[in-house]
Amino acid sequence: MQLQPIVTTPTATTDAITDAEAGALARAVVNLSRAWKLSDAESCILLGGMSPRTWARWKDGDIGRIDRDLRMRMAHLMGIHKGLRYLFKEAARGYAWMRKPNAAFGGFSALDLMLRGEISDLSVLREWLDAERSAW
Repeated sequence: MQLQPIVTTPTATTDAITDAEAGALARAVVNLSRAWKLSDAESCILLGGMSPRTWARWKDGDIGRIDRDLRMRMAHLMGIHKGLRYLFKEAARGYAWMRKPNAAFGGFSALDLMLRGEISDLSVLREWLDAERSAW
């Protein structure tokens, strides 16, 4: 028996975050930083070690080029925000939850976990929130 070649159909869609979407994410992350009451240093860590000068420009509305890693970090942050909004009826409770010690995280807060600086930490927290929400 001889194997037959498989004809594949190329996909026309892409999962990449476009430049326009990245710009919108950047503006949303600036607002999210205010809502979560993050310090400039905390915001820079969550954004992968962004320089304070670049962060200051973002807050002034001057968003430059955004690389792939930063796009994914911002997408995770917005996913975390979405998960909190689903879990907490009052937005302020969700924002406060970010800083509260949590037994599920070994007594650390969600923000403590995210401030370790790795993109995987953002991903894990996002998945945890999604799992908590889906349990209902």
